[in-house]
Amino acid sequence: MMGIKYHYFLLYVADDKKVKSENVTVKNERALQLFDGDLPVEKITNAWYEEFKLSNYGAIITFVGVVRDEDGIDGLSFDIYEPILNSWFDAWQKKANQSNAIVLMAHSKGDVLNHTSSYIAAVCSPKRRVALELIDEFVEDFKKSAPIWKYDIIDGKRVYAKDRSTKIDGAGLLS
Repeated sequence: MMGIKYHYFLLYVADDKKVKSENVTVKNERALQLFDGDLPVEKITNAWYEEFKLSNYGAIITFVGVVRDEDGIDGLSFDIYEPILNSWFDAWQKKANQSNAIVLMAHSKGDVLNHTSSYIAAVCSPKRRVALELIDEFVEDFKKSAPIWKYDIIDGKRVYAKDRSTKIDGAGLLS
């Protein structure tokens, strides 16, 4: 079975809405970012660190998902429904803001080969415990609720990864 290995961090691209915690205001286009192909991990994570290290956050927790070489796949491919992703992310940003924290996320669209990254998430918080708890909840809810469809890449073809997909609450004709 093929999966994603994690190491914490996140980013997002949306509209020009601002996200505000007690310490810092972040424009949403820097909080959620979508990229074609694999993610430039060092560039993203270093940019977040540089942007927020002076914002008096006591913790910047990152998670990096890496595509594993399993079950004969060459990588993964992703389709994203951005309107629902934006709504999902905005709800998480509001939840984080209640604890004076912010969330950040980056995700790939299209093909991502083995041993490269498709997902980065981060939480910035004045308190370590808040950041650790939020990153865990955020990553788990992302896997369960984000409108992202995953395909295996096998011999250059996209094959829907139905066995590793989760039904999104409220989605579908019979919801």
